[in-house]
Amino acid sequence: MNRYVDQPTTTGSMGNQMYTTTKYQKIPLSFEDLYVYSTIGDRYDELALQYYNDSTFWWVISMANDTLDQSTYFPPTGIQLRIPANLSGILSNFKVLNE
Repeated sequence: MNRYVDQPTTTGSMGNQMYTTTKYQKIPLSFEDLYVYSTIGDRYDELALQYYNDSTFWWVISMANDTLDQSTYFPPTGIQLRIPANLSGILSNFKVLNE
């Protein structure tokens, strides 16, 4: 899923099309969330593929673990990661927030 597919665009000062700012909500905790320990070589996109069957949802796992470095696909080795269970609710809220 391309998270920018419905993202509004604007025209820049040079006449170029640009996406508007993408907004992200705080992903709420749930009793159904999964917790896993990261291992050497783990990447958010591979975890998303494993748990959501879609690597493009890597940002959901990254945002759910927002105390970690958000500038990399690689979580630190040996830490507990939260895998949010309510993916459809998160995506629905994301869409509403960015309409």
